Amino acid sequence: MTAQLIRGLAAIVGEGHVLVDADVRRSYEVDWTGRFIGSSPCVVRPGSSDEVAAVIALCRVAGTAIVAQGGNTGLVGGGVPLGGEVVVSLRRLDWIGEVDELAGQISVGAGATLAAVQDAAAAHGWRYAVDFGARGSATIGGTIATNAGGINVLRYGGTREQVVGIEAVLGSGYRVRRMTGLVKDNTGFHLPSILCGSEGTLGLVTAAVLRLVPAPEHRVTALVGFATIHDLVAAVGVVRGACDRLDAAEIMLRDGMELVRDCFGATIALPRPWPAALLLEASGTADVVDALAGALESAPAVGDVVVADTSVRRAELWRLRDEHTAAINTLGVPHKFDVTVPRSRLADVMAEIPSVVGAVAPHARTWQFGHVGDGNIHINVTGGAGDGLDDMLDETVYRWVCGQGGCISAEHGIGTAKARWLHLDRSTDEIAAMRALRGAWDPDGILNPAVLVPLG
Repeated sequence: MTAQLIRGLAAIVGEGHVLVDADVRRSYEVDWTGRFIGSSPCVVRPGSSDEVAAVIALCRVAGTAIVAQGGNTGLVGGGVPLGGEVVVSLRRLDWIGEVDELAGQISVGAGATLAAVQDAAAAHGWRYAVDFGARGSATIGGTIATNAGGINVLRYGGTREQVVGIEAVLGSGYRVRRMTGLVKDNTGFHLPSILCGSEGTLGLVTAAVLRLVPAPEHRVTALVGFATIHDLVAAVGVVRGACDRLDAAEIMLRDGMELVRDCFGATIALPRPWPAALLLEASGTADVVDALAGALESAPAVGDVVVADTSVRRAELWRLRDEHTAAINTLGVPHKFDVTVPRSRLADVMAEIPSVVGAVAPHARTWQFGHVGDGNIHINVTGGAGDGLDDMLDETVYRWVCGQGGCISAEHGIGTAKARWLHLDRSTDEIAAMRALRGAWDPDGILNPAVLVPLG
């Protein structure tokens, strides 16, 4: 059946777009972290939504499961063929339409990278607000599938808030196309919102209409030192109330900043070694330096402040934050947690997490950073995990986070890595509702079968 299937796929997309060589397939079979490694009989690369529909139809007839993949920058094993599935790579769907100046929107293919969309918008004086470190590799289809967040959620919301139109092929074979970009559309279920965050379990997104915001004429970035995490979190609350043009509020700790410095030569611009640092960015059509400075003056316990109002200096400050993941990876494959907690509990949670981890893995080291403005913490554990402790560590951390009123996934999805822990976060009835929706949209269970809410 595999040989027959491969011939059928080649007839749809062309022989050159069905990858069967093991060396060529390898980059599609392992995730970015290196934690999740699978195997696939082939990687198929459709070049249009019609070809995607034909691929799904053929796989339904063959009873062959599919794993959808974009830039393969996921962190929870959601795009890896862990069960021997066919990988459907959507990278060829990388077209980018013209900016609609009147609507402030842009239509793009699912394979377009986040950076390419940002550049296209910027060329016309607009901005696509979703942004994060993997912008050069992550695709729009992948960001929609996982409802990706990033650094600007504080001001603009996540991916779901940006998607105003969508095109997708469902597991049932039905094709959804709602690409008019209507901002007000109350005609039944909002299908873009349902598909956003579904992790490829309901359908394969092939295109979208994205909301743009005006590109700011002025931008300022500040790095602020604090003696404690609690002081930093309290200050963010004050700054948010005093500055309505705040785009980002990122927290870093001293050990993480020093690791980035030692690994990549990044500069810690603060004159003194503060235990915690806050990276703030504000933007607007008018000068925002005074607005941000005034907000900081009203905040308590502020230490040293370094302000950057040029692109070069801003890049230096952001490098300190953006390189955290790469720096931690130099220590080995980390065990990652991407969680959200109520902002009222954020400081306590960050202070207590090392002890929670240490109770399970006494020799492990915990690294924390994240989006303090929306309560999203990235927890990385290196050394001392593994050796059968990973599951115990997951159980302990996720159960503890949920006990604090948080959730087990903030912006990377559930994937396969967190599927077994979903019951800690969602009720039995909620999971049953998700499974029912999945069964209706993918009745043969061929789309990402082990992801999010497994059908088995």
